[in-house]
Amino acid sequence: MTAELFSLAGSSAFITGASGELGGHFARVLHRAGARVVLAARRLEACAALAAELGERAQAVALDVLDEASIKAAFDAAGVCDIIVNNAGTAVSKPVLQQTAADWDSVLDVNLRGCFLVATEAARRLVAAQQGGSIINIASIGGLRILQGVAGYTASKAGLVQLSKQMAVELARYNIRVNALCPGYVATPINAEFFASEAGKAVVKRVPQRRLGTPDDLTGPLLLLASAAGAHMTGATLVVDGGHSVSPL
Repeated sequence: MTAELFSLAGSSAFITGASGELGGHFARVLHRAGARVVLAARRLEACAALAAELGERAQAVALDVLDEASIKAAFDAAGVCDIIVNNAGTAVSKPVLQQTAADWDSVLDVNLRGCFLVATEAARRLVAAQQGGSIINIASIGGLRILQGVAGYTASKAGLVQLSKQMAVELARYNIRVNALCPGYVATPINAEFFASEAGKAVVKRVPQRRLGTPDDLTGPLLLLASAAGAHMTGATLVVDGGHSVSPL
């Protein structure tokens, strides 16, 4: 019975930012659990390669989360999807006094506006199909605590946490759950050089578990929010950070 709760057989999952490290991991996890997966990103070639790797029940679609026409076209190609993983994101790393309006807009547009557009388009289609679902917004502990030098990123993720709560209340009547998953620092090839430096090692020392997260650390939380195991969870903020966000100041 426990395994059945986490089964996603018969579900369809739409993952944005699927061409990246975490997006690809999320797609593999949901696919292994039995879902049909739609891999969506601007880098269609990378999504197509992952779809070929996964084989059956995997589809690649082009998606620009800043373009409403692109979002509609991607969902037209994907069909109704009852699991949405809003994973596309970006950041600009500069002290706040050096941030420009263009820097701010580039981050807020992708991280907050893009998630809003994808989530609402998906929800409208679920409501029209009279089908429930789960929207999982990938936020960050940066939406709960301050991260140095990324003002737009922390503001956008804080907004995404609050948006998840707002949508959870409004969509509950349609049996659509909306939750925010907030990872801490996760080791990826992109940040490997920084975390090997003295500054990076100092950051890790502030994590109570004294280690970075891995994509696998997000597997269980993702499945919980996507599956029947989390059927009574909506409007939740699920933090996965080794205790970093609650560490003493």
